[in-house]
Amino acid sequence: MQVTASQKPVAKKTWRLSNNLWILYLISILIGIAIWTYAAYSDSRNLLPPPLTVLNKFIELWNNGTLLENTVASVQRVLIGFTLGVLLAIPVGFLMGWYTIARGVVEPWVQFLRTIPPIALSPLVIIFMGIGELPKIFLIFMAVFLGSSIATFQGVRNVDVTLIKAAQVLGAKDATIFRAVVVPAAFPYILVGMRISLGSAWGTLVAAELIAAQTGLGQMMQGAALYFQVPTIMVGIIMIGVLGTVMDRIVLYLEGRLTSWQEKKA
Repeated sequence: MQVTASQKPVAKKTWRLSNNLWILYLISILIGIAIWTYAAYSDSRNLLPPPLTVLNKFIELWNNGTLLENTVASVQRVLIGFTLGVLLAIPVGFLMGWYTIARGVVEPWVQFLRTIPPIALSPLVIIFMGIGELPKIFLIFMAVFLGSSIATFQGVRNVDVTLIKAAQVLGAKDATIFRAVVVPAAFPYILVGMRISLGSAWGTLVAAELIAAQTGLGQMMQGAALYFQVPTIMVGIIMIGVLGTVMDRIVLYLEGRLTSWQEKKA
């Protein structure tokens, strides 16, 4: 397909904005590292390790296999809990948004549980599920499910009523309206809910790995805290942040591809 002259400036402008944004990202990261370095060398108690010390600890933990083993365990837990939570949250959110009865029955419990920190559920989870992998995944699942179901519900409730009435005037049945109007309109909300829930999943991970975990970044950090190994704790924190950011970028990329029909601000 031939690109028209009017499309070329838009593409060029988008490319420039994207490049400028990455430059700002890089500058922001460098400033953050500089502030960290200054704070580390200004700390008279030597509690905060400088970036180079943390980098050396990262290399050490990676070479002896400790970091890789713990990273794989944590990523596996997050992915399983996140996937199960989203798969259940989407239909539940649609039901709450589309059917008054479902909303009346389910929403109070979703809202109630959403206010409870996952770590507060740990004692009950241990009693009923033991100390294996299941309770850890369940806590992550709960954090993801509650956030994603609310986002999906809100997406359905915010569908433009004019679109629904227009479809009804054209003779569309409820099933057609739901599939052709409601689902596409709610989809951006679902993806935003997934991004927020992904953050909740990683935030819940450390609490979940309090439950007698043998491996995992949270477990590694807790073990390091007992022996005051601050560089190891910093490595764990940075790994969680990097992994969470990468997964968030993947969801953001999918959002851009799947909602390309939407008019977006440059």
